[in-house]
Amino acid sequence: MAVPYAVWRLARTDRFAPLVVVQIIGGILLGPGLLGAVFPDAYGAVFNPQVMAALNGIAWWSVMLFVFAAGLELDLGQVWANRGETVITATAALLVPLVFGAAAAAFVLRWPGWVGPSGSPAQVMAGIGMACAVTALPILVLLMEQLGLFRRPLGDRLLRYASFDDVAIWGVLALILVDWHRVGRQALFLAGFALLARGMRRAMVRLAENDRWAIAVVWLAATGFAADWAGLHFMVGAFLAGAVLDGRVFAIERRDALRQVLLLALMPVFFLSTGLRTQWGFGGNAVFAVLGAASLFLAASVAGKLLGVRLAGRLLGWAPGEAAVIGWMLQTKALIMIIFVNVLLDRQIITAETFTALLLMAVASTALTVPMTRRHLAQLSQY
Repeated sequence: MAVPYAVWRLARTDRFAPLVVVQIIGGILLGPGLLGAVFPDAYGAVFNPQVMAALNGIAWWSVMLFVFAAGLELDLGQVWANRGETVITATAALLVPLVFGAAAAAFVLRWPGWVGPSGSPAQVMAGIGMACAVTALPILVLLMEQLGLFRRPLGDRLLRYASFDDVAIWGVLALILVDWHRVGRQALFLAGFALLARGMRRAMVRLAENDRWAIAVVWLAATGFAADWAGLHFMVGAFLAGAVLDGRVFAIERRDALRQVLLLALMPVFFLSTGLRTQWGFGGNAVFAVLGAASLFLAASVAGKLLGVRLAGRLLGWAPGEAAVIGWMLQTKALIMIIFVNVLLDRQIITAETFTALLLMAVASTALTVPMTRRHLAQLSQY
């Protein structure tokens, strides 16, 4: 935890890599593919199964809390009031890079070694396409704070667009894995959630402030568990649990304090443990093939996202410069995309080489977000 912070602070990496990117890279360097390969005894002594189990428990709970806090910032009233603009932008920002990513995958699949033993080319193309299209909502919130966009009009719009695309990734995952039993569970979860969510919104208004937070944590845990049982992943449940509540009933000072504590004390564990779960699984000349695939996926992701957002901007008549800022902000991928491809790797849909190429693409895409956004943000007189 100390080394990534020291690198970020002393090298002033915010110009090209925010702290979260440095922490993820630190986790990769400490992971089994690098530290474990060079110093296997040291790696086995430090990151034994008991330590990894403890780290993962802290990591998953911290990210659930953070995603829940991000959901609280989403104003459903504003989403509904701007539903046409939100749907057009979110759809364009999702579909165009998905098509570009799937096309890049089709090119890469001309060579063997990218499709897992339990996967098909169509599943891998869909998985890579979605990985190129997704936006990582938790990281987006962090970067919005860093750039001064959080709780500003433009930041509210970004939150709406990313929320739609973040939920869509789990629907695509369900289609890739194709489990009809899971589809039935998902329908049951969504029906039950819709009924309970309305009651929770009403109950929160009548409770005292401390009781609201206590009940909210119980609601978060229950919703996350139910979503995971349904096959939607607990991260989806955590976001929905926060999004359906009216964030205005929670004091803004306490919301900010919760987010700061999570960022300082708990989220670094998640960022680092994400890197610790990576597997490289290649050697020799295959390294160049993986780097080439990662570069191609990155190009497809960036070009597709910028083009999709630009098309939405043309349709909706945005001010000059808005499409560039929004397109680059929606580039950030880490975390959500890494979780997504981890599931594909666990299910043997993709290989370790494919996973590593996508991981490198996610880190590079996230690292590009801040410097490229800063360049275009200056063009907007008011945001």
